Amino acid sequence: MKMSKTVSIGTLAIALVIIGCQTVQETGRKQFNFMSEGQETQLGFTEFEKMKKETLISKDPQLNALLQRVGKRIAAVATLPNAQWEFVVFDSKEANAFCLPGGKVGVYTGILQITKDEAGLATVIGHEVAHAVARHGGERMSEAIGLQVLGQVLSAATAQSKYATAIQQTYGMTSQLGVALPHSRSQESEADHIGLLYMARAGYAPENAVSFWQRFAAYNKQRGGETPWFLRTHPLDATRIQQLQQWMPEAKSQFKPTAK
Repeated sequence: MKMSKTVSIGTLAIALVIIGCQTVQETGRKQFNFMSEGQETQLGFTEFEKMKKETLISKDPQLNALLQRVGKRIAAVATLPNAQWEFVVFDSKEANAFCLPGGKVGVYTGILQITKDEAGLATVIGHEVAHAVARHGGERMSEAIGLQVLGQVLSAATAQSKYATAIQQTYGMTSQLGVALPHSRSQESEADHIGLLYMARAGYAPENAVSFWQRFAAYNKQRGGETPWFLRTHPLDATRIQQLQQWMPEAKSQFKPTAK
């Protein structure tokens, strides 16, 4: 009976891998994502409506006009089919922004002190939109479910071992430090890469991305408490800047300056 349970869970794990094989637009990277675009989009819409009810929305006309202007330029070059674009400025000191599946973009006023100008904001929006285009949200959820299923397979297979508890604890730590966190950092790098191309195609000089991340690095330094790299969900700021410089020739080749 226990063997039957192990086999059935193992079969489910294999099925998830087969069903979840997808390809990321722009980079061609293979990803594990068994969520449909419709499921991701619905989750995005639901979460965005919830945020608009729970988080104060800025009524500053200049900030809203700035976000609409930059957001629409990035959206025009992003490959996100059936997107229902919406750009909202949230009145919060948090230095952050996001793009949910389906094209729902939120920018916190706290990050605008770091973006400084249109090009800086284009860097941020390009990066966040890239997350949605690459379907990173669905990929993270699929990965979490996949790791949980594998954990159940391991638990069933080692249930009779006197080391069962230690094995499970080791699996939990290894899956987090060896899979989930490195994957999160690689997603962030991929979004940096795609976002750099989007801002260039939208008419923003890609060199401005480096300037933004230098300002963001200074902001992080002022806050102190640098997290060890292996515990981070994002790459080190210095690593991001170095990668952007490596991708710069590709971005420059796609740069399309807009008419003044």
